[in-house]
Amino acid sequence: MNLLNKTKQICKENNIKPARSRGQNFLINEDVYDLIVDSAKIDKNNTVLEVGSGLGFLTEKLAGKAKKVIAVELDDKLAELLRANLKEKNISNIEVVNEDILDINFKIPNYKVVANLPYNITSVFLRKFLSCDNKPSSMVLMLQKEVAERIIAKPGKMSLLAVSVQFYAKAEIIEYAPKTDFWPMPKVDSAIIKLVGTGHCHVFVGEFEKKFFQLVKIGFSSKRKMLKNNLANGYHINQKQAGEWLKKAGFNEKIRAQEMSVEDWAVLLRYF
Repeated sequence: MNLLNKTKQICKENNIKPARSRGQNFLINEDVYDLIVDSAKIDKNNTVLEVGSGLGFLTEKLAGKAKKVIAVELDDKLAELLRANLKEKNISNIEVVNEDILDINFKIPNYKVVANLPYNITSVFLRKFLSCDNKPSSMVLMLQKEVAERIIAKPGKMSLLAVSVQFYAKAEIIEYAPKTDFWPMPKVDSAIIKLVGTGHCHVFVGEFEKKFFQLVKIGFSSKRKMLKNNLANGYHINQKQAGEWLKKAGFNEKIRAQEMSVEDWAVLLRYF
């Protein structure tokens, strides 16, 4: 039985109706599951925090590689079904947590995150796990294709999201997953993205990190304006002065925020 038919059968037998509002589009491509596991580089020393365990197909694959899997599933029925299946199969290294991932504060040593995220929580989720004190060593995430491409953007196409993620982690797209790899089929394609904690945040601590993001948010406050205009408005100075500071920092005074790399923002911070 292929994965699509198996997924439909499980849902029918357990009266599970995938909720679009919760982003419940089940992955039905076995090769993609395997690619996610391989990309995470898991070994028996790792604890894996899996977010959105769904029917548990990926959960079991992760458990075969990891020391322990903490499977977080918000849906009560799915969490109950997963617990029952694990008990039946006598799989003991998976802990099922039936809560909202955004409400939980984990204290896990040496852990990695693997998640097939509901797209509506992507930004909040990334902010939570990239900026927390107990950061994962890596994250392998299934995201909306457009969002994944925004995250890995280069100067010229940068955004507040790209700067925010690249500040904390090195980001790369592993592979794309078309919408036909999911059931029910979503309206958009997806991508597997890997984030490894080798960003620039180690250079900034405390107040400096806050000032960095204050600067970046001001810089992106109006997308169509030149950076000097946004800086002038945000710091309550005139445009001429903002332009002079940009030139002193080594930038063209007509530069726009999307042309700035994380390193560029760090240089500019010295002048603002």
